[in-house]
Formats: sequence, C-alpha cells, structure tokens
Amino acid sequence: MGGRCATTVDDRHERGPKRRRLTAVSLVAAGALIAAPGVANAEPSASEVRQKIERLEREFSELAEKYNEAKEDHDTTKKKLKDVKDDLKKSEKGLKGLRKQVGGMANAAYSGTDYSAPSYLMGSGGPEDTLRQAADLGYLSSNQTENLSKYTEEKDRLEKLEKEYEDTEEKAKKKLKDANKAKKQGEQKVEKQQQILDDLTTSEQDSATSNVGDGRGGSSSGGSSYNGPATGNAKAALDFAYAQVGKPYVWGGTGPDGFDCSGLTQAAWKKGGVNLPRTSQSQYGAGQRVSFNELQPGDLLFFYSSSPSHVGIYAGNNKMVHASTSSKPVMEVSLNSYYKQEFVGGIRP
Repeated sequence: MGGRCATTVDDRHERGPKRRRLTAVSLVAAGALIAAPGVANAEPSASEVRQKIERLEREFSELAEKYNEAKEDHDTTKKKLKDVKDDLKKSEKGLKGLRKQVGGMANAAYSGTDYSAPSYLMGSGGPEDTLRQAADLGYLSSNQTENLSKYTEEKDRLEKLEKEYEDTEEKAKKKLKDANKAKKQGEQKVEKQQQILDDLTTSEQDSATSNVGDGRGGSSSGGSSYNGPATGNAKAALDFAYAQVGKPYVWGGTGPDGFDCSGLTQAAWKKGGVNLPRTSQSQYGAGQRVSFNELQPGDLLFFYSSSPSHVGIYAGNNKMVHASTSSKPVMEVSLNSYYKQEFVGGIRP
C-alpha cells in the first residue's frame, strides 16, 4: 500500500519539454489566487510552498491517527460482536431446553389439568399467560415456578442480546466507514503534495522539502542496520526498526510487510520486551515523559499537538527512524528544525 516515493520525480522531468517548470519564486500554480481580469496572479514564494508541504504532512498524520483510532474501535467492536453472538447461541440453546419443559406445563395449565385455577385463567391469552397467572396465584410447585422463572429470564436475556447484537453490528459498520473516510482524505493530502512537487524542478523540490525532515535526503535503503549507541531493550527495538527501513508505509500497518508510524514503534518495542498500545496518542501515555534534551536511543518522539498524531523512535546522534506518510517508506531522518518545531514530547517505554 505504500505510495510513490519522492525519488521517482526525476524520471518524470526527463520525459519532455511539456513539463511545466517553475522558478523558486513561482513554485506552485495550485496555490495562486485567482485575480480579477487584467490583474496578474500572485505567485507563492518558496517559503509559502514549504509551509504548504509541511501543513499537508501534518494533516496526513492527523488523518492517519484518526484512521487508526476508528479501525481500533472497529476491531474492538467486532470482537464484542463475536462475544455477543456466542452468548446469543448459548442463550438460544438453553432457552430451547427450558421451552420444552415450560411448554408442557403451559399446556397443562391452559387446559385446566392439575391446576384449580379460577375460571378467568381459562380465558387468558395463551398457554404462557395462563402459566404465569397460575404461578402468581401459587398453583405451581416450587420446581415448576423455578423453571418458569428461568425460562422468563432467559427469554428476556435473549431479546436483549439480539438488540445488543444489532446495535454493535451497526457501530462496527460506522467505525469502519469513519476509518475509510479518513484514509481517503489522507491519500488526497498525499496526492495534493505530490501535485505540488510535480510542478517543480529537482532543485526546487529540494528547496520546498528541505525543512520537512524526510524531504529527499532521508535514508531509506532496504534493511538497514542500527549502529548507534543504544543498549539492552532499546537496542533490540532499534535493531528491529532499522531492519524495516525501506518497507512501505501501510495504513494501519503493523507488519511484517509494511507499517504506519505507531505500528512500527509498537512492533519495534515488542522486540524490546514492551507491549505498547496501538495508536500514537495512547503510546504518548505509555512510559516516562522526557524532554527533547533528555532523549536517549530507543525513546519515542511525538509530534503535532498535545494529542500527538505521529511517533518515531530516537536513534541517537540527532537521528530518528519512522514511517511518515504513504508517499515514503520507513526511513531514517535527521531531527532538523522542522521536527524540533513540531516536537511535543518524548516517552521512554
């Protein structure tokens, strides 16, 4: 599911002169405002294009987190659905046995056999109604009353389970719909970002993405090795993470063929002996909080607001390994000014 990587852009620029090339000053036609007739369109600066790229990166991350939360809710609801369905089957089975016992009692009560019920019992709505009235008047033995009580309870429970099943199934469908909507919107952000870059020359692309961190300078060669200063469990987590470098970003991916940001950190730290929650926001509360200056190899870095939507693993030497968007594979990046600006906190699992 991984999207297009930025390194394929050069090939497209060699296809012919029809590709529109903009200067560093007139980088994106899509960002230009439509002016009145006779008035020249305002052209975005390189700085404005960088800001647009950065905003799209952030918006993608927020949508990816929204997808994960909705998908996680969906999966939880589906599991509940299975549990309710199992309970439903057990209840139906138990009710079948009780129904047979109560049926005989009810027919006897309805026909007047073995019960000296008042005549109005004979005019009730049916065998079960007659049996309940007989029980209310004390015409049933304690064993018969107990069986009737069990039957009534199981019948009520079955009706509740059936309603719960319907509600849970509807909730699961809604959560899946929410997840797919977020995914579609996220891919639109990536596509818009790519459209912006497609209109630029190689040097202009470098200028526009130079502050985004991944840009075109991140290391994404497949199956890298970690050679940093981490030890113990942190090293185990980083060894795993670096072995995934080059694999595609996958929506909701937890491996082994692809990952999203929190899927990568969860899988990596599982190798380090720690079971992290699934989403970025939940991982933000799963350990000791540390500042940027306190970071140690293996620590988790969180970005984009107090309810962070993106996470990576600190590798030491101002480096991080992460899965950022569907346009890029798992890669190692430098923690430049962009990431330092968006950094909201670190966690030591």
